[in-house]
Amino acid sequence: MPIVEVHLLEGYDSDDKRRLGEALTDAVRFVIPAPSDAVTVLMHETKAEAYMRGRMQRQPAPASSDPVEIIRDYLTKMEQRDLEAAGAMLADDFTMQFPGAAPMTSLEELVAWSKPRYRSVRKCYDGFDAMQSSDDVRLVYCFGTLSGEWLDGTSFEGIRFIDRFEVVGDKIGRQDVWNDMGEVKAHA
Repeated sequence: MPIVEVHLLEGYDSDDKRRLGEALTDAVRFVIPAPSDAVTVLMHETKAEAYMRGRMQRQPAPASSDPVEIIRDYLTKMEQRDLEAAGAMLADDFTMQFPGAAPMTSLEELVAWSKPRYRSVRKCYDGFDAMQSSDDVRLVYCFGTLSGEWLDGTSFEGIRFIDRFEVVGDKIGRQDVWNDMGEVKAHA
């Protein structure tokens, strides 16, 4: 039974500690084939005034936002066609790549690119996976199926998709999209 102990400066809320405990459990299970209920995570909190580093008292760093929630919020705004709010969630150097398209850097480009392809599209999510990639990049994958309406008014559904997002801080820096829309349309 793996036991992980972590020492934290006091100040993180229960949601931050829950997320940390889940992430540590998952990290252990990535290497050790233990069921999640066999992994114990112990969190020890220290008052900030009882901690020094470099001859200075330190305060805890704020917890990072949940990258899955950032992506869920962005995708909700996109589905609602609130492009201004969704666009505010993008980094200045944002890029996105869709099947068969050149890289795009704005949501307006995406709308123009999709206009001759379909009238509407909605996503039904089967899941979200998140992980740390490098020092400042967190990856989020979401996957499921697409439904909507083709230009001629006929509906479609059950088209597989997967999106990969890079989140830096609280901003989305990159989106890569893979789906079977072209294959389904070709056989419709």
